[in-house]
Amino acid sequence: MSSWQTVLQLDSKREVTGGDETNLANAIRAGADLRIGTAFLHNEHVDLASDSDEIVEEATDFRITYLLEDRWVAGVENLRVPIEIPNGFGPRESMSFFLYNQNACQAIARPFLDGRSVSDRPDESWQEAPLMPKYHELDNFDAATNAPSINFIYDFEYYNFMVRSNWTEVLAHDTNGNVISGNVCELAEAVKAGAEVKIAVRGLCDDLSVDSTALIDHEVFIHLGACFYYTQQQLLIGSANPVVRTKPSIPLGYAPHAWDFGWLMPRTDGHVARWLCDPYTLKFRRDSECYAMRWFISD
Repeated sequence: MSSWQTVLQLDSKREVTGGDETNLANAIRAGADLRIGTAFLHNEHVDLASDSDEIVEEATDFRITYLLEDRWVAGVENLRVPIEIPNGFGPRESMSFFLYNQNACQAIARPFLDGRSVSDRPDESWQEAPLMPKYHELDNFDAATNAPSINFIYDFEYYNFMVRSNWTEVLAHDTNGNVISGNVCELAEAVKAGAEVKIAVRGLCDDLSVDSTALIDHEVFIHLGACFYYTQQQLLIGSANPVVRTKPSIPLGYAPHAWDFGWLMPRTDGHVARWLCDPYTLKFRRDSECYAMRWFISD
């Protein structure tokens, strides 16, 4: 039996046909996982020269979720690489950071990993997309660089926003680690017993905004892998899964030099060590910030 529930449904025109945005925001705020189901015709989305109009159903896992202004949900695929169904992979080694908003506005950022010079011929796949009959391009940035991005809408047959709400918040603290609710001992005991951990980091992407007076309140939800608990200090430290950061906006998307990706090491005292990659150069930098965070454990 599946524990996933569909809380919002849109049709091909992105009109709500079931559920509502409030239910989606409430679930993500409480730490729920997010998957989005869509469908498309093979010869409209995969092989435009094919005579096959077979419907292909897709379900996508968005391991990074954003909650903006406590009301707007977006999800990012942080582990996807380009695939060419049904046979294999795309022409160039890269990541495919697809991003979906609750209103079905979509985006993709693609940091290339093959070391090719930007003076080489741009990736052809970015030139093919406008030929799709249901594809509507909104913005196309940095096509001749190592980090192109596009904001767009593809008219899928439907959009089903599905959540799995098997998370419990056990600790919340401010930027200095002062406890607002819960306690770290409960978190540590759950980790010791094998519980998975997820964090919500408030303001994680503020430094991507040039204008500090126009910041958008946001939380970014990230799964943790390894966790370490210092028993005398009562300090828990996590190794986060890869995160994709982008300048907060509603709807969420990508813009030139306003996104990156990398890894975080959060601690329950508010300290977060950051190891972030510039997608244009693939150069990493190490720094740290302090954040208010909420910590969740899986049921």
